[in-house]
Formats: sequence, C-alpha cells, structure tokens
Amino acid sequence: MRKIIALIVFFTSLVACKPSVKKENEKFTVVTTTTMITDLVKVLGGDAIEVKGIMGAGVDPHLYKASEGDVTKLSQADLIVYNGLHLEGKLVDVFEKMNQMGKQTIALGDFLSHNQIINSELFASSHDPHIWFSIENWKTITNGLIKALSKANPENKDVYQKNGAAYLKALEKLKTEMTVVIQSLPKGKRILVTAHDAFSYFGKEFDFEVVGLQGLSTATEAGVKDVQRISDFIIKNKVKAIFVESSVPKRTVEALQASVQSKGHEVKIGGQLFSDALGNPSEETGKYIGMYKYNVNTIVNALK
Repeated sequence: MRKIIALIVFFTSLVACKPSVKKENEKFTVVTTTTMITDLVKVLGGDAIEVKGIMGAGVDPHLYKASEGDVTKLSQADLIVYNGLHLEGKLVDVFEKMNQMGKQTIALGDFLSHNQIINSELFASSHDPHIWFSIENWKTITNGLIKALSKANPENKDVYQKNGAAYLKALEKLKTEMTVVIQSLPKGKRILVTAHDAFSYFGKEFDFEVVGLQGLSTATEAGVKDVQRISDFIIKNKVKAIFVESSVPKRTVEALQASVQSKGHEVKIGGQLFSDALGNPSEETGKYIGMYKYNVNTIVNALK
C-alpha cells in the first residue's frame, strides 16, 4: 500500500503542476471498479465515452488491491465510478486520495435511500454492499447515474438519457420475466444456500430465504461450526441444491456438501452463480441482464 500511496502522491504533484487539458478528439474517460459498474457505464455511454474497468471477470472486489496500473488509470480519469458501502474495502484510501486530487468520484450506493439498503452490523459499512442484486435498486442507480454523467459530461447528455431510457425499459422487462420464472418454484423450495452472503437483496426482492457460508465479505472465513450448522439446516429443510460462486473458491461449499453426506443425506451442487463479478465480457453473463437471467434460471432449475 505504501508504494501505491507514493504513486498517488506523485500523480498529485503532476496535477498540481500541470492541469490536464483534454484534446478536442479525446473521449470523456470513466474509470470503474466492478464488472457490474463497468457494464452499466458502457451501456449508458455507448461509443461516446471511454470506459476503463479495473476489475475483470471472476475478480473478488472485497479483496482487490490496486495495482500501479490501476492508480495510473484512476489518476488520468475524468470520472471515477465505484460501488461504495465498503465493497471495495482495500481501495478506500485510494479513493480518498483521488478526492484530494480533485478527481470527480461517484459511489453508486449514494443514490439509494436508507430503506433501499439492507443494514448489517456484520460488515464494515454497517450495510450490505451487494446492492446490484435488487433490480429495483439497479433501476434507481441507473437513474442516478444518468443524471450524474450528464452533469459531469454535458456534451454527451443526450446519449446518456437516450441509452438510459432504453436500459430502464430493459430492466423493467427483466424484472417481469424473472418474476414469472421464480413463481414456477414453490415458496417452500425458495431457499438459497451459497458460498458467501451476497444474495440478500435478491432474497428480499423475490421472497427467498438466503443462507451464506461466509459472511457479507469473503475476507471472513467459514468455520467448522458454520459448516455443521448449515448442513443441519439443509437436512431439516430438505434443500436439494447448494451453489458455488464464480468469485469465491468452491472448497467451502464442497465441505458443506461432504458434511451433509456424512449425515446420510444428499445435496447436489446446483451450479455456479455470478455474485461479486460478471462472467466473460464476450458472453451474455458478462452483462448485468445476462448474468441475472443465468443466475435465476440456474437457481430455479436446481431447486425444483
């Protein structure tokens, strides 16, 4: 971290000595953190802006540390967009330094009201940071980001508003379609057991009971008692399937499955869900809407 802070200080001195002047043909540059945010900004800005995401597919934002290349991108950005609510916990100091440099930063969590955020005393921010798993939250965030981008870069205001309007309709359609799919699963079977506690917003929106082996952050470890407690819960509730996550090692879920089997019961691993990161950018799961559809279909098919 000392090396990163030293780099930031270096860039601060550059900014102080020589203000950045954008060339006429250079695009407005937005640097983003998670893949969900990168996808959203690309949807809103289209070809009118340049978007640089610092995290890729399968990357865990809870544990992510800034590289020298990340600091360079952040320092040269016109705007920085991140999740907030301490999701990118190891980047907090970096964002603070960028603010001191006069960089424009946007935390998506700031667009949500208190009643849209799930409280949790078990996480650093006292809130659950996995806000994107509520489609309603994502719609609110989209509206907020349209306005923020339009203010920061008024030259492309029409682009943001046009693309944003189309995307909001797509999100509304997604909510309707996912509601239909989930309604095919009886309420008694709507129990989602995953590697870490990332799906509470999803559970609240679609009436699922959600159980995570690890806590809200993957920095916490699941102990033997956690595995035993949840294996008993699975047996008691006759849960058919549990799920691994793309950004979390699968060993804890496999240990949970083994614990259930050791007690004379069976539970299958129902598939891999995308939690803190999207899939490959070239695939449908590399987009927020594609990821959401994949997750819901995987969950429902495995639990039926």
